[in-house]
Amino acid sequence: MKNRLEEIRKAGGLKQEELASALEVSRQTIGSLENGRYNPSIVLAFRIARYFGLSIEDIFIYEEENSETT
Repeated sequence: MKNRLEEIRKAGGLKQEELASALEVSRQTIGSLENGRYNPSIVLAFRIARYFGLSIEDIFIYEEENSETT
């Protein structure tokens, strides 16, 4: 899953530490989300979306894998 978290965070003038504090997670969690190494729980995804006043889909982009069967 891809996301626009870093872009949105920077547009809001926030440091990773500030966003982490507001969401009550670690800075490492924010970094891992931004780098695509970690997918958030649905609860955290909702908290992030509400914090920025956006929908989950505005931040997180789900791409289905091609699962062609032959």
